[in-house]
Amino acid sequence: MIARSLKLMAGLLALAVLGGCVSPKTVDYSAYKQSRPKTILVLPPLNNSPDVKASYSMLSQVTYPLAEAGYYVLPIALVDETFHQNGLTTPADIHQAPANKLQEIFGADAALYITVTDYGTRYMVISSATVVTASAKLVDLKTGTTLWTGSASASSEEGGNNNSGGLVGLLITAAVKQIINSSTDAAHPIAGITSERLLSAGHSAGLLYGPRSPKYGTD
Repeated sequence: MIARSLKLMAGLLALAVLGGCVSPKTVDYSAYKQSRPKTILVLPPLNNSPDVKASYSMLSQVTYPLAEAGYYVLPIALVDETFHQNGLTTPADIHQAPANKLQEIFGADAALYITVTDYGTRYMVISSATVVTASAKLVDLKTGTTLWTGSASASSEEGGNNNSGGLVGLLITAAVKQIINSSTDAAHPIAGITSERLLSAGHSAGLLYGPRSPKYGTD
């Protein structure tokens, strides 16, 4: 009986280990390395979340990780004004613009298309979490070829499993956090973390380093 129990435990442990092993995403960088874009045009993100602030909250925070990765990013305000002058006022319309037309207007090597799928605070009886999730693709504006795709998410509750105070304490904490998050844009700093995770270079399945980085060509 003891031997059978040990075998069962060993089998369950093996399954747990295998279940916890996630194969890293494999990315074909051949087109990316051939294109090697220097300048990036960031398009206003599509917003598939209920919060109207999501698009420009994310847009305001993508320049930093891209610049840190070694790319020149066209100024966001200038790009926005140029789109308005050309009659493109919504992210949906802008994302439909032909790649070669964007290249003609802005002269950028590549465009970054971002979609926000989750942005805001969820109230779940005994917890309240602010979550931002986004995906992106980098497109060569001369050829229309997709060079890279990625996704990332961040939550205010990462690592937060402190349940001191019992059920009543959890309910009060969740209610207070919901009030604070409803009166402020609690998702904005979380969007910054998501942007960093999504657009940083040098990690598995991430962007390649750009020509302004000392690590250019090492990945």
